Amino acid sequence: QVQLVESGGGLVQTGGSLRLSCVASGRIVSRSAMGWFRQAPGKERVFVAAISRVVLSTNYADSVKGRFTISRDNAKNTVYLQMNSLKPEDTAVYYCAAAELGGTPTFQALYRDWGQGTQVTVSS
Repeated sequence: QVQLVESGGGLVQTGGSLRLSCVASGRIVSRSAMGWFRQAPGKERVFVAAISRVVLSTNYADSVKGRFTISRDNAKNTVYLQMNSLKPEDTAVYYCAAAELGGTPTFQALYRDWGQGTQVTVSS
């Protein structure tokens, strides 16, 4: 099992940037695809971005393409989500997740381990 702890959330104005971090412990994280999901108030949790475990291919939701960048540092067991040009509609709790799979899975059910989430609020 992997324990995941997110950080880096906060309050930012429209057009601003934040970088989320997710530190993992437990099972060797380099064996896991890593993803970020978000849940806005009153809405379901949805896929944001994913990065594969070996070749570091990435996948993004259409709503964040060109603005968000996912990356990982396996030596530090850490995954990052750089968020630029933030919009009020990006306001949500952001969750980090790990899946013992190849590729860049987008379905939540494929991720076994989840963090507690970090709040991102973008003011207009």
